[in-house]
This record gives sequence, C-alpha cells and structure tokens, in this order.
Amino acid sequence: MTPLQKVAMGLVIVALDTLGRYDLLPDVIGWGLVVWGLGSLRLPERSTLLAIASVCGLVSLAVWFPQVNEPVHDAELALKWALSLPDLLFIFLFSRSLSSAAAGTGDRKFAGRFGVIGWLACIVAALPPIADAADSTTMLGYADVSFVLLWIWLIWNLFAAHATPYAAARDSR
Repeated sequence: MTPLQKVAMGLVIVALDTLGRYDLLPDVIGWGLVVWGLGSLRLPERSTLLAIASVCGLVSLAVWFPQVNEPVHDAELALKWALSLPDLLFIFLFSRSLSSAAAGTGDRKFAGRFGVIGWLACIVAALPPIADAADSTTMLGYADVSFVLLWIWLIWNLFAAHATPYAAARDSR
C-alpha cells in the first residue's frame, strides 16, 4: 500500500460516520492511518502535517466518548464549527503541500486539483459562520453538504494520485 493510499483509507474512516449520533468506528483510528501514511511521504511539510493530523486525532478521540459526544451533538453551531477547524486546516495544508509537490514535477493536473481542494477547504470553513450570521438554515445545509463533498473529492484524488512520483515513500536509509 502506498503512503497516499494509507492516508486516503484513514480519511475514509474519518469521513465515515454511522447512522445516529455515536460513531462505532472511532475517527482516531483513521487519523492513526493518516499519520502512518504521512510518515512515509517525502513532503517537505511532513512534520507540520504530522502535527496537525495528531491534533485532529486527539480532538476526535476527545469527542468520541458518549459523555462528550451527546452534549457536542446538541451544542451550538459555533462549537461544532470550532471542532471541525483542525480537520479543515489539515485538508488545506495537505492539499497545498501536494499541489506544490505535483507542480514541482510538472504534474499540472494534480497540482490544480489539490490547489482547488485547498481553497475549497477555506470556503467550507467560512460557510458555517456566514450561515449563522445570516440566520440561514438553508445555507447551513449547504455547508454540511460541502464539507462531505470536500472529503469525498480529497479522498478520490488521493487514490487517483497514489502512484505519482512525488507521492512515493521516502527512502528508509
């Protein structure tokens, strides 16, 4: 399994939620796979990405317990939005890093795709506060759908780009 496949599979676990309020497959397992995959990549920003992925894993672990999950599920939008910010920051930084790596090898297709994903993460991060300020439940619904579509688009592109030279595992020397 290539490093990007490990990261993508981890993000599938993170993005996959069960029906209802309680997530039977903890997101921290997915973040563990992400960290494992990132550890093998040759990206210059690898240490930053490992740090933010670890923070995402810690946040997901804290929210996974039912004593925390229930109150958070019923909490105000601001708290839910704040808890999603580490994930969105990871998406932005990881996409930007992959876009730079792809551009460095002349792979304009994936450089553009990952660049768009990075900027979409910024837009998705801004949507909930804008929807709350506008008191628009419709816009809030669009923000939720956008968040899910962003995960799907990132995961799809990670699987598509997994065999590219800039995504190869670093030497283990």
